[in-house]
Amino acid sequence: MTFGEKAFQFHQQLIYNGDPLPPGIGIMNPFIEYPDTVSIVRTFFSRYFGDNHERHLILGINPSRLGAGLTGIPFTDPKRLISELGIPYAGKMAHEPSSTFVYEMIREFGGVELFYRHFYINSPCPLGFTSISKKGKTINYNYYDSLALTNAATPFMINSLRQLKSFGINSERAFVLGTGKNAAFLQKMNAQHRFFKTLIPLEHPRYIMQYKNPLKGQYISKYISSFQSIMSKDYTN
Repeated sequence: MTFGEKAFQFHQQLIYNGDPLPPGIGIMNPFIEYPDTVSIVRTFFSRYFGDNHERHLILGINPSRLGAGLTGIPFTDPKRLISELGIPYAGKMAHEPSSTFVYEMIREFGGVELFYRHFYINSPCPLGFTSISKKGKTINYNYYDSLALTNAATPFMINSLRQLKSFGINSERAFVLGTGKNAAFLQKMNAQHRFFKTLIPLEHPRYIMQYKNPLKGQYISKYISSFQSIMSKDYTN
């Protein structure tokens, strides 16, 4: 099986099978909620991962409602799905700031074909979580936003990471998006389970877009420099 076939099979069968979630927390699974998502993800993996090349893993947090929560592809909102990946979409249109940053960075890197040839993006928790705000609105909820959720989801995340690595992921180095709680949690998990020899934290795209937007170009350069450094090490090993 190719990298893409393994990845598609994983997502097609993806369900949350961890411990019961805390009260008020819901699971977000686009592969069940939206009929077109499976077809979208099949096209994505066939087009950009239809080979057996080894990739470096980039780990976000968990899918958001307006990105992977709709398309099934991490950091890819419907607008970027159409404009950057060329994959048709007929569902709810949405805009996610993190997706904007990621695809601006990918264009600077050299384009989607080159980027996905070397990197694969997912999350320690490949399914998202939601909660209800005080105003009654459905909102994103991160796996680390409550200790009860973290504890409940940890077995599911450990099992998911093991499966992600089986696609053909480099075991030497992986990237973590989020230099705070996400990095701290994954460093601790990695020390225990030894998924990778080294984890490299980078500022999360959402943080950059919300709080550091005037410096966005500098962060894009930092991402690209970090990724190119890893690629040069691969070629010299």
